[in-house]
Amino acid sequence: ATAAADHHWLRTFAWPIYGFSIALLLLTLVVGSGVGGVQRWVSVFGLQFQFSEVAKILLAVVLAHYLATRAAEISRLRTLIGAGLIVAPLLGLVLIQPDLGTSLVFGAIMLGALFFAGASLRWLAVTVLGVVAMVPVAWQFILRDYQKQRLVAFLDPAADPLGSGYQLQQSQITVGSGGLFGRGLTNTLAGQNLPVGSTDFVFAHVGEQLGFLGGFVVLTLFALLIWRVLHVGWRSGDSFTLAFSGGIAGMLLFQMIVNVGMVLGVMPITGIPLPFVTYGGASLLSAALGLGILESLAMRRSRST
Repeated sequence: ATAAADHHWLRTFAWPIYGFSIALLLLTLVVGSGVGGVQRWVSVFGLQFQFSEVAKILLAVVLAHYLATRAAEISRLRTLIGAGLIVAPLLGLVLIQPDLGTSLVFGAIMLGALFFAGASLRWLAVTVLGVVAMVPVAWQFILRDYQKQRLVAFLDPAADPLGSGYQLQQSQITVGSGGLFGRGLTNTLAGQNLPVGSTDFVFAHVGEQLGFLGGFVVLTLFALLIWRVLHVGWRSGDSFTLAFSGGIAGMLLFQMIVNVGMVLGVMPITGIPLPFVTYGGASLLSAALGLGILESLAMRRSRST
């Protein structure tokens, strides 16, 4: 349905869409619910919605519109600052929920959109260094205790094998049990003790059931998908499409790297889903929505040409 819709209205109503995104995240903080005191889900007529997932795609639209209107000034510092000011309210509202993983995805969308729109690499490097410099501040004043435990568990999961390190150890056991060819689809043995095995740690079951070769095929398909996303932007000749495709590619690439990395124990555990693989309608909806908009841009560009 998104691919069939005319994408021009997105640019026309970009700023109302931005306000709508903020309203959704504020609503989540007011009436949202979740496990362990978090506020991430909103119930509408008995259905659960995670508005932060939808807000990721809406942010990519708004950023693409902003960068397209400043294509002649894309390399200037004030353009980068403006993009940061657009992202900051959404990122902050998601971080308050708290949802560290999704808030980091907002940053990946911004960097992807800026990079492929042609922003100065020097200023992008300064931005990344600035974010790294803010890590001690976030550690001291923003992150909660359980988030800190998750972030450091990957350094030494054996230090707390029944606590913060349990999930990571079970994940590594599950992946390793698959060997080269895996145990076969639906044949889960080692992964029976893996918490959230169908959501954040679903790639561990991919490794167990399909083995190393199956996991490699999944990652190859992701690489092809991201290449196709960028290809749409490259051949469009349109600054809006290029920035939007960069944002979507940044989102997909970041989520893939972090999710697979935390399953294997080389990245901190941040609760980021693997697009199109993780169980749950919110993640699937956001990824499908982003690709649908991109397909709309590609189809109408082809017809125009």
